[in-house]
Amino acid sequence: MFDVTVLKWIHIISSTVLFGTGLGTAFHGLATNLRGDLRAIVAGNRNVVLADWLFTTPAVIVQPVTGVALALQEGWPLDTHWILASVALYIFVGACWLPVVWLQMQMARIADECLASGEPLPPRYRRYFWRWFALGWPAFIAMLGIFWLMVAKPQF
Repeated sequence: MFDVTVLKWIHIISSTVLFGTGLGTAFHGLATNLRGDLRAIVAGNRNVVLADWLFTTPAVIVQPVTGVALALQEGWPLDTHWILASVALYIFVGACWLPVVWLQMQMARIADECLASGEPLPPRYRRYFWRWFALGWPAFIAMLGIFWLMVAKPQF
C-alpha cells in the first residue's frame, strides 16, 4: 500500500485537477460561446472536450480510489458521516457531469458542421449550451461542499 502522505498528495492533486479543469473549461466554454464567433466556438468546444478526456476523466477515477485508500489507511470507517456526505455529493457531481460530457460532444459536432457548411448555429445548439451552463452550477457548488467536508471532517 502507498504511504499515507503520497496518497494524500495524489488525492489533493487529482481533486485540484478535477476542480480546476471544470472551472477552466466552464470559463472557456462560456466565454467563447458568448462571443458568438463560430470559429472560436469550434476551437473552444474542441478544447473543452479534449480537456475532459485528458484531465477530468482520469481525476474522476483517481478520486474515489485514493479516497477509499486514504480512509482505510487512516482508520476511518467508510460509513463515517462526512465520508458518506462526500460520496453522495461526488455521485451528484457525476450525475451532472455525464450529461455535460454528452452536451459538450453534441455542441462540438454541431458547431463543426455549421462551420463546414457555412450555416449559423441552430436553436438546438443554444438549448444545449444553456443546459450545459445550468448543469455546471450545482456541480460547482457540490464540489465546494466536498472540499469543505474533506478539510473540516465534521461530526454530524
